[in-house]
Parts: sequence; C-alpha cells; structure tokens
Amino acid sequence: MATTQTSPLTPYQVRRYSRHIIMPQVGSIGQRKLLDSSVLIIGAGGLGSPIAIYLALAGIGTIGIVDFDTVDVTNLQRQILHFNDDVGKPKVVSAIETLKAYNPDTNVIAHEVPLTSVNAMAIIRDYDIIVNGADNFAARYLVNDACVMLGKPCVHGSIFLFEGQAATFLPGQGCYRCLYPTPPPPGMVPNCAEAGVLGVLPGIIGSIQAIETIKIILGLGETLTGRLLLFDALAMETRQVK
Repeated sequence: MATTQTSPLTPYQVRRYSRHIIMPQVGSIGQRKLLDSSVLIIGAGGLGSPIAIYLALAGIGTIGIVDFDTVDVTNLQRQILHFNDDVGKPKVVSAIETLKAYNPDTNVIAHEVPLTSVNAMAIIRDYDIIVNGADNFAARYLVNDACVMLGKPCVHGSIFLFEGQAATFLPGQGCYRCLYPTPPPPGMVPNCAEAGVLGVLPGIIGSIQAIETIKIILGLGETLTGRLLLFDALAMETRQVK
C-alpha cells in the first residue's frame, strides 16, 4: 500500500522537508523512503494521536488508522488528533481531517472496524510497519500475533498513570509475547478510563514510537529491538530492560 515516488522531489517537497533533506543521515534519498512508506497505526487515541501527527508531518506517504470509537469529551485531555468540535464524530474521520490539515499530501486510510482475528491479517498485510497504540491487552496480542505471522515490524507503546513503555519488534527478533507470554486475567490491570493517565504522557511515548518508526524506514541508528524502554514521569527517569 506504499505510495510510489517515481519522480524526483518536487520544489515544494524540497522546501517542505528541507530540514530533513539537509541532514546527512536523511537527505533526498531518505525523504523519498519516507514518502514511499506505509504505516498502520492501531488506535486513534492517546498514543495514536502524536504518532499519526508526527508521521504525517515527516512525509509518510500512506498512513492507515484502525479505530471504531467516537470522540468523547474525556478524550480531549490527551488525544491531540481531536478537537472540541469533533465530539461525537468517528475518531477515524476526525483523524483524517486533522492529518490532512497538517499535510494534504499524506494518503490517510480509515479502517473504522474493530480489529479481530477475522480481519487483522487482511488489514495488516498491506502496510510496511505496524505501530501499536492499542489500549487493551486483547488488541495488543492480536496485533503482535498477526505481525509475527506476516513478518511485519511492530512498534509497541503503552501508558499507565505516570508511566509508559516502548519497544520495537522486528521480524525474527522477539515479539510482545516474548515480554509477556500471556495476558493478565481480565480486570487485573485497569485501563485509562478506570485508573486515569497524565495527559502529557502519551505525547512522550507516542513520539518515541514515531521516532522508532522513522528509524526503521531510514535504516538509521539502533531501535528498541530486544529492549524495553521504561519511562517514569514522576521521577523523570528512564531505564531499559533487555
């Protein structure tokens, strides 16, 4: 589903992405890679919002968003894809409007369906990289298993209260089940609606997920492969677990 950048960058693209292009590590070749890439984001909520916005701004050619929820006023404390006037709209509709306002050239595809074992493979297989911003364990394991079977890179993120974590799973180099072999019993871990979450926190973790995604596309640096990054906002500390 990646777009095909068969021609050189246009003068407008050279200006728009100039701060990327002047970086030796990116250049025009790297920017073309971003324009040619396709990324699927699971969830248009707290994590999905900064992920989607920064990837659109970076020039990712195609962004798919999976979400079947509608915008609620309680979302506005942290979900920066959505605005006050969007309350009641499907999140994917609000997301498309926001991303198009940021970058009209990005192709945004809405998947306004619950992700299930029936449709997960069909949706995920068309994208280069999967970024998991799901807020429940069932979806996290479902996305993980589909990515493993399809050989897709998966960038994981999760948040709780003042803490967040991120990891990157490349094909054949570990997966979410390597970290957590089985999900916790239902009801053991409260979600954001039950326990709350600091509104700024998903911006931090989602931005890390966006950076990891761009690094994979460009083939730069060391990703969080084989490492779990833990962030504590209260202590303002990070640590890593292999």
